[in-house]
Amino acid sequence: MTVQKEITLKPRPRGFHLITNEILQLLPELKSISKGIANIFIQHTSASLTINENADPSVRSDMETYFNRAVPESDMKYYNHTLEGADDMTSHIKSSILGSSVTIPITKGNFNLGTWQGIYLCEHRNHGGARRIVVTITGE
Repeated sequence: MTVQKEITLKPRPRGFHLITNEILQLLPELKSISKGIANIFIQHTSASLTINENADPSVRSDMETYFNRAVPESDMKYYNHTLEGADDMTSHIKSSILGSSVTIPITKGNFNLGTWQGIYLCEHRNHGGARRIVVTITGE
């Protein structure tokens, strides 16, 4: 069985946001998969996806702090692609570092994530708006 679904995530402010439950709520088809794989892909170049700590919110704020230091907007003089502001090119760089998709095993109708793992939407723009993801589930 293969299912593919496009999901629009609500707009979020800049930062790292847990979206695991939001995705699960929009995927009732997942319950019929005993074992399989889910690929979650974001259709944007200024936001990304990753898997990390799902319990302590300080991890998400520390991730934002780290990436803002690693790719500072104050270095705007080095970039040509700045038409949409100081967060424009830096968002593309952060997105390339983190990636545009995650792949998760499915077991007994649920994502087989570790105890402390969750899916993050990494919003790199100050005002990114709604984000579209495509979820492709393959399994039996």
